[in-house]
Amino acid sequence: MIEYSIVIPAYNEADKIVSSLNQVLGFMPSFADSFEVLVVDDGSKDATAQLVAREASEHSELRLIKNPHKGKGPSIWTGVMEAKGKYIYLADADLSAPISELKKFATWIKDHDFDLVIASREGLGAKRIGEPLYRHLMGRVFNYLVQLIILPGIKDTQCGFKLFKASVAKDIFGRLKIYGADAKEIQKSYMGAFDVEVLFLARKLGYCIKQVPVIWTYATTTRLNPIADAIKMLTDILRIRLNNLKGVYKNI
Repeated sequence: MIEYSIVIPAYNEADKIVSSLNQVLGFMPSFADSFEVLVVDDGSKDATAQLVAREASEHSELRLIKNPHKGKGPSIWTGVMEAKGKYIYLADADLSAPISELKKFATWIKDHDFDLVIASREGLGAKRIGEPLYRHLMGRVFNYLVQLIILPGIKDTQCGFKLFKASVAKDIFGRLKIYGADAKEIQKSYMGAFDVEVLFLARKLGYCIKQVPVIWTYATTTRLNPIADAIKMLTDILRIRLNNLKGVYKNI
């Protein structure tokens, strides 16, 4: 069995995807006995898919999966469902948290038997580098609402780096309602609150979650619309809360 699956969602990441893959492919052989890297292209309009395909032709551990454009959450859902590793690591294409942070995550799962480990940009030992003040304030306001409405105690749901036992990941992702198999195609980029639904289900299912501080470097993006995306993300957490009240997650 493959030890680690690294799932990387990608949408118009041609400017950075090769560099990130080189870092992952350079690190993993010294860390794991076996691994695979799954890049899920979210219907990119640039050369992302072609660049990944070129790299995959030279690295047997790397695989390109093409998704219709549905957003980050459904792309990760596809990668998780395709993953064959004993452990599944979710990583953003910009590697804003370096791949070496996986060492810390693995310790908590292997040595302390947590079911999933999530990166946190909050708490002792965490460090944010280069993040604009407005982005930081947006994130903290959103997290306050997340904790108030649905996930008390989780200080950073949105950092994209998370490690799961594979059985746990497939159980959780198989139950997603907003960002699962039925997610619809979209026209524009969408920074949704898929992480919140994942962590809500993890807690509801009784899985043990460990929050681990990371060093995180801000990467400039043009895909975030501060007002529109804030409204969409707030709508997401209200939908999750409403789904729960309506019994949508009742079989859990």
